[in-house]
Amino acid sequence: MQTKYFFEKVFSTERMARYYAAYPSDENMAIAHYQSNIELSGAFYSCISVFEVALRNALNRELIAKFGREDWYRVIPSIQGLNGLNYYITEAQRHICSRGEIVTSSKIVAELTFGFWVSLMNSQYEKVLWHDLRRAFPYMPKSQRQRKNISAPLNNFRAFRNRVFHNEPICWSKAYIDKMHKDILQVLYWINRDIPAWLQEFDGVDDALETISKRLGWQ
Repeated sequence: MQTKYFFEKVFSTERMARYYAAYPSDENMAIAHYQSNIELSGAFYSCISVFEVALRNALNRELIAKFGREDWYRVIPSIQGLNGLNYYITEAQRHICSRGEIVTSSKIVAELTFGFWVSLMNSQYEKVLWHDLRRAFPYMPKSQRQRKNISAPLNNFRAFRNRVFHNEPICWSKAYIDKMHKDILQVLYWINRDIPAWLQEFDGVDDALETISKRLGWQ
């Protein structure tokens, strides 16, 4: 077992402070908790990856249908009310060009950030986009099929995803992690009802959460 000095030197005192504060008299448990956070973040990789691709492709499909062209991103800058999306599109084009590549529809779709796709559900775009983009969630019950019921979990997941990818703390509440996982699976089901069952074959979140809960004494 490495020492507190080792972890503070490698990962920084600031990053480790919360863990040591949670176990002021048990250095080994603090280290175990930090390792558990890394383990849990890794367990979410499959779930996050599937979610991002499924959401992106579903929304892209509906944008193509709405504008009647695969390069819908060329139309958006000229549409009143969608100006806030121009930055994302310009940045995607810039990144593609900086690599010496030709800008194509498929490359733009792949290059656009997760933040772009999530922002399509924001309230300022509701009048222009929601009527068409709601079709990206065909298995969402009609009684719940409102923009806010998609936007809220997507924005929560975006914040969670960013914490995972930046190695920030997520491993502090079994109930929080369990709910986040279930919410992701729920939205995936709304996109395509067969995705959660397929993902379950290799999704490691539940197993990791069970192991970590025993390790940390979570109820």
